[in-house]
Amino acid sequence: MKQVYKITYPTGKIYIDKDTIGGFRYFGSPNMDLINEDFATLPEKVQRDCTIRKEILWESDEATDAELSAKEVEMIRKFQSHNPVIGYNRWPKWSH
Repeated sequence: MKQVYKITYPTGKIYIDKDTIGGFRYFGSPNMDLINEDFATLPEKVQRDCTIRKEILWESDEATDAELSAKEVEMIRKFQSHNPVIGYNRWPKWSH
């Protein structure tokens, strides 16, 4: 099962990625330096006890890898997760 999913971090920012096999434990590969930098600004109580949410935005048993990649970019743009104020995606480049 191919999926596009959204991760929401305790910082309030999001990350959108794709998974070619639909692994429920897979959380992508965002730039952890960016997340750690934001995480350090959270109250210590939140740093010690937090929740990270994974939402499946789209899935398909029949999509090609190219269709999966296109859907990922579509969702990144839809949710603006490539806007550094909103999310951790750094591609496609934010241009606003």
